[in-house]
Amino acid sequence: MRILYTAATGMAAQELNVQVISNNIANMRTTGYKKQRAAFQDLIYDHVRRVGAQASDQGTILPVGIDLGGGVKTVGTPRLMGQGSLLPTGNELDIAIRGEGFFKIQMPDGTYTYTRDGSFQMDAQGRVVTSQGNPVQPTITIPQSASGLTINSQGQVTVTLPGSTTPTTVGQIGLTRFINKAGLQPIGDNLFTDTPASGTPQDGIASTDGFGDMQQSNLEQANVDPVSEISDLIAAQRAYEMNAKVISAADQMLQSTSNMFR
Repeated sequence: MRILYTAATGMAAQELNVQVISNNIANMRTTGYKKQRAAFQDLIYDHVRRVGAQASDQGTILPVGIDLGGGVKTVGTPRLMGQGSLLPTGNELDIAIRGEGFFKIQMPDGTYTYTRDGSFQMDAQGRVVTSQGNPVQPTITIPQSASGLTINSQGQVTVTLPGSTTPTTVGQIGLTRFINKAGLQPIGDNLFTDTPASGTPQDGIASTDGFGDMQQSNLEQANVDPVSEISDLIAAQRAYEMNAKVISAADQMLQSTSNMFR
């Protein structure tokens, strides 16, 4: 029976939906994480009786048809790039982006990745790097004897050197934005890579030309709403159960039909 396969596609879709929701919940405390949602479309229809077809020799037209759907399919798990709340940390190398933009990171193979996770550190050379040791772009080196590290809203990094009372600029942290942020490819470690769908990376400076600003000693939290995720999880579970009941009902119908011809 067609109904068995139709309900099976519904169960598979809701299983994937639960997987997406569980990943959102698992990353509720992940810095800069952007939630995903599962998107579905109905499958191709079997047009038993096409709407608008001629119903008689006199030219009457069918006002409705008979269309039997084949179920559901997953078409994507788009990422929602909305702003997460900012959490003060007190760490002078923690930076949150408020608005548009990503930090640009250079990988060991020379390629670039992008992140909203501004929990930076200093390596042995004094460079500002990610938790994995990859330098933030443009590369910024903090002198060993420097103090009073300050990062303003535009990403300008200043320090106070020994024997001086005037702050010295040692670098400028840039931002990168994309026409279609949802087209970025997640690769783990809070990193994204650009794709043909995201558009060409556009480098710039915070607080200018539509870029967001930077907030020192803050981190952007995940934009996951626990209440909505739990509600979505319950709805997905109920939908899965209903599809399972449809399969059970179809099986009983097949058994009844089979018993009639014994």
